[in-house]
Amino acid sequence: MALPTSAYKDREFLAVIGDEDSVTGILLAGVGHVTDPPDSQKNFLVVDQKTDTTTIEGAFDSFTKQRKDIAIVLINQHIADKIRGKVDAYSEAFPSVLEIPSKDHPYDPDKDSVMKRVRKLFGE
Repeated sequence: MALPTSAYKDREFLAVIGDEDSVTGILLAGVGHVTDPPDSQKNFLVVDQKTDTTTIEGAFDSFTKQRKDIAIVLINQHIADKIRGKVDAYSEAFPSVLEIPSKDHPYDPDKDSVMKRVRKLFGE
């Protein structure tokens, strides 16, 4: 069953939650966006060792629940591990949440929430 056009017609941006290198690369590709004042919300979050889990969870919730202009959320897999419960529980079609590797942390398909759903679908 297809979603109604209203579910996705205004979703035009990518959001990124990642380490500095990943976010910088994505922003250099031209996907950075800041909403108009007074709230001036960014569509990215740079995570480092000092970033606490509540900040990451807040950005994830903002990108997936509050903002209606985000179509895809890219999140480094090692950062998704910090909020694995939220990532695994998320099941909406829009925005799509995709886990990506980083320079220092290789991709592990066994941890990816999308791959877990695919394996479950095929009965593995």
